[in-house]
Amino acid sequence: MIALFLILIPLVTGLLAFFFREEKMARGWALLSAIGTLTVSVLGLTVLKAPANLRFTGEWMGNLGSSFSIGLDGMGQLLCLLNAVAYVIILLATWNSSYRKANNFFGLLLLAQAGMMGVFLAMDALLFYFSWELALIPVYFLCSQWGGDRRIPVTFKFFVYTFLGSLLMLTGILFVYSHTQSFSMEAFYNSNLPNDQQAWVFWLFFIAFAVKMPVFPFHTWQPDTYEQSPTAVTMVLSGIMVKMGVFAVLRWLLPVLPVASYSWGDLVSTLSVTGMLYASLIAMRQDDIKRLVAYSSIAHIGLMSLAIFSESQMSIQGVMIQMFSHGINIIGLWIVVELIERQFGTRKMSELGGLAQKAPAMAIFFVLIAFANIALPLTNAFIGEFLMFSGIYNSQVTQYNVILTVLALVCIILAAVYTLNMIRKVFFGDAQILTAKAVDLRSSETLALGILAILILWSGIYPQPLLDLTSNITDAILNKADVMHLIKK
Repeated sequence: MIALFLILIPLVTGLLAFFFREEKMARGWALLSAIGTLTVSVLGLTVLKAPANLRFTGEWMGNLGSSFSIGLDGMGQLLCLLNAVAYVIILLATWNSSYRKANNFFGLLLLAQAGMMGVFLAMDALLFYFSWELALIPVYFLCSQWGGDRRIPVTFKFFVYTFLGSLLMLTGILFVYSHTQSFSMEAFYNSNLPNDQQAWVFWLFFIAFAVKMPVFPFHTWQPDTYEQSPTAVTMVLSGIMVKMGVFAVLRWLLPVLPVASYSWGDLVSTLSVTGMLYASLIAMRQDDIKRLVAYSSIAHIGLMSLAIFSESQMSIQGVMIQMFSHGINIIGLWIVVELIERQFGTRKMSELGGLAQKAPAMAIFFVLIAFANIALPLTNAFIGEFLMFSGIYNSQVTQYNVILTVLALVCIILAAVYTLNMIRKVFFGDAQILTAKAVDLRSSETLALGILAILILWSGIYPQPLLDLTSNITDAILNKADVMHLIKK
């Protein structure tokens, strides 16, 4: 029942949140819900980790060959834990932010969490699609009602991208269903579509997932959306929701369409590296911290995409671990950006400086998170990037593995350049007029960043639990996606 409760808690509490009229009550209710979801997630990883507790199947649309089938494997547990932890941190970090119609804001936020849980838990393709839409619709309203001055055109662009992507995915799901007469994951894995059909069905799925990740050239909605969304929503988008696309490639694309994934792998890898270089170079030119972090996220997701299509055990496992690590790190960066913007009314590095003198705790946390974001050894991102680069370099499915590895490493160097430059401009040097009266962290903000710091150091120094959690599912994905023997047949 663990899997069911991970969906039900945010779903029910999200609906009930609409009935709260006082902002403090709605905010407290949302935090209580997030803590409850986190507790259930941790129980599923510890005392209630027996397989019987992690699966649930109920009647849904039996006439169509679809059931309410959900379950937790290693990858699902890791991402559900990320979802649960992230919501607690986000609500703590934004505790002092005020929202008009706060009950609607927190209600929609919790409904988005329920949808994302459904995506990570679904063992049925139709249920996966419904959960995908449930996660996206609340975010659309959150961005359009509580966003910045340009929220309407930016949200419309976001809606068009995601809506078209969802239609393509639904078309692909229905095509595979026409061969299986069942939406179950097992039936999709055993669909064995002919190679010529796989070749074009691949793009129906991949474009939908690439928009959500996003991967070049389907990324153009992201920087503006991150900039115009409320910071809490931006944290959800970049910390959790983009992982839906990465997760979907691993869960539904590689195993269902293995031959096409191999055939188009070099092209997708080229797009991924191109996006990494493009985003890294643009990030170096940014003065707005929020846009810099947004382009940095595109580069990191590009590396994950490249690692996935290297189709090696190390690279796939590295992607799973990196999804968790990136989610933690990017949320930490957004928290500090939110604190700076709220206090000084600007996000421009040229107008900031010397913050470390006035807000030393904020500076310490930001430097730690920034170092984790560039994968410094002993931080959480190091193990994921090490495994991804090892897998890319040793890949057996592409003849360009050395070139791709070198280009990706260049992007890592560029990431260090623009990240360290951001730290220098914002926190060190002479204090500017705006920062002369800076105030350090409040208790709720210190708690949120402290939790992040513990996670960063714990999983960086002792990553073995994450490796154990993801090892079996990595083998399962590669067994389904092992295209070499399929091609030889």
